[in-house]
Amino acid sequence: MEAPLILSLPLWAPMLPLVALGYLSGSWLGALTVCRLAGVGDPRLDGSFNPGFSNVLRLHGRRLALATLLVDAAKGMPVLLLAILLGMPPWAQGLVGLAVLLGHSYPLWHRFRGGKAVASAFGVMLVLTPGVALVCALLWALLAWRVRTAAVASLASAAAAPLASLWLAPDHVIVVIAFTLLVLVRHVLNIQRLGRGDEPGL
Repeated sequence: MEAPLILSLPLWAPMLPLVALGYLSGSWLGALTVCRLAGVGDPRLDGSFNPGFSNVLRLHGRRLALATLLVDAAKGMPVLLLAILLGMPPWAQGLVGLAVLLGHSYPLWHRFRGGKAVASAFGVMLVLTPGVALVCALLWALLAWRVRTAAVASLASAAAAPLASLWLAPDHVIVVIAFTLLVLVRHVLNIQRLGRGDEPGL
């Protein structure tokens, strides 16, 4: 039986191109593609000005929001599956996943004006830590239904992810903490608006 390819190469050899591919795939903003194909306005110019699921939902309805969610969740999966196939350790898989989230949050081609990384984080965790992803998705859906505010649902589910990973994916705890910190950083303005009471609802 042949050893995984990763064992016959220095770790950085496959990791660097995979990190670059992760960033490139993450920088594809699903909201922009979906809205352009549908012939509707750029979500960065209205509502919360965020090119993501919740703003598309507010501006253009459930059908386009669902399409945005699917694109943003799925876009990083091929490169993550490749990292797993190559036998990369959890921390290296996490770096590839983090590159996907950084590409979504700070896309070079869009002057670093990206999304909040919630849907992309769900897609990354669905590959790396599926149990954690499903727990967070259920929590997000419950809170979004009850409080009708995407930011509250996103912040709570992001905060719960490391705790869920301690239980369901202990090898990926550090990775999930890094994802959580990025999502929280991307929601600083939402936290300020929540404090003032003017955060837009769903």
